[in-house]
Amino acid sequence: MTFWTDPIGLIETALTGLLIGWGMPADGARIVMYILGGFVLATGAMVFTIFLIWLERKLLGRFQDRFGPNRVGPFGIFQPIADMLKIFTKEYITPDGVDWLPYNLAPILSMAGVLLMWAVIPLAVNIVGVNLNVGVLYLVAAGAVGDVGVILAGWGSNNKFALLGAFRGIGQFISYEVPMVLTLLIPVMLTGSMGLNDIVKAQTPWFIVMAPAAALIYFISQVAENARAPFDLMEAESELVAGFNVEYSGLKFGMFFVAEFLHAFTAALLFAVIFMGGWSGPWAEQYPWLGLVYTLIKTALAYYVIMLMRAGLPRFRIDQVMDINWKLLTPMAIALLAVTAIVDKSLASGLLAWRIVGLLAANLAVILVTLRFLRVYAQKKRRPLVVPTSPVILPDVDFEVKS
Repeated sequence: MTFWTDPIGLIETALTGLLIGWGMPADGARIVMYILGGFVLATGAMVFTIFLIWLERKLLGRFQDRFGPNRVGPFGIFQPIADMLKIFTKEYITPDGVDWLPYNLAPILSMAGVLLMWAVIPLAVNIVGVNLNVGVLYLVAAGAVGDVGVILAGWGSNNKFALLGAFRGIGQFISYEVPMVLTLLIPVMLTGSMGLNDIVKAQTPWFIVMAPAAALIYFISQVAENARAPFDLMEAESELVAGFNVEYSGLKFGMFFVAEFLHAFTAALLFAVIFMGGWSGPWAEQYPWLGLVYTLIKTALAYYVIMLMRAGLPRFRIDQVMDINWKLLTPMAIALLAVTAIVDKSLASGLLAWRIVGLLAANLAVILVTLRFLRVYAQKKRRPLVVPTSPVILPDVDFEVKS
């Protein structure tokens, strides 16, 4: 074992031996290592959000033909640190009449829902918090913790606009979880396991190649789950002021802010792990740090698309958001799941090439049928243009002007 082949294992072995040498029992040392690992992972993720905030603001500025942060530090790199210091020093304002427990618990749950996901995401072959055999199920459950934080914030704020924003957000979250879970079953079906490391190892080729329709549905559902543009209906300023978090200030508001940016990056990271091979690549198992580089590159590509959607697409109306889910994504996900199960079972005993071609053809067929359905649906919804077949001749009418 060397630092280049197993860095996390080497550090863990050294610290465990140190604790045992100080007289701590082996079970106690293991518990301390779990707590220390969770603290390092959560702290690293939150600190990394500082860079994400600067990067997104800078790229959105380029998309929209402006500079973005460019005053504090070179290229504005220290602007998020200034914003963080401002958030830490701002006054806490608690409105009268709030429900104290849910009002203060909501920011914590909103942040915890994102950090809990990082516990099972494999950043490399042996750089993972906990390698659960039900990792996909855990991700769905952990994501629901953030939803609880949203509804508690709206309910506990004693504000009708916050409550409306929370109800609108929860309706959107619950709706888009349906196609998201249905498409998550496809990688599980193709792998035969719900463990994220097993899903990464089984991607020869990537699942985005074998199941592009499932990858597209999952990606859109994840963006909607994060309430990012163009699905940011919880923070429609012209309708709901600032949405469910309108009554929060200081660090409590900052926790919602950090959770939003970190959730966007986490969504890109999950997409890279589940559909783009995660850490897999040349020599990734021999050198885990190289697998970490592969993971970051693939995540950056998915995160760039998420930012591109925010910069280039207008916000949908709430009825359009629900129509996209229940009339398009959910039926498409159900059909895709059934077709994938039939094709994969039929070609499981054959050559891998035939299996790949069959699954790809099935996904393309579902996409073509969906596009045909959308065309017919749009033609029916579009108002018909009435064109007269013959010229209209107006009768001669004498108008008498009376003085």
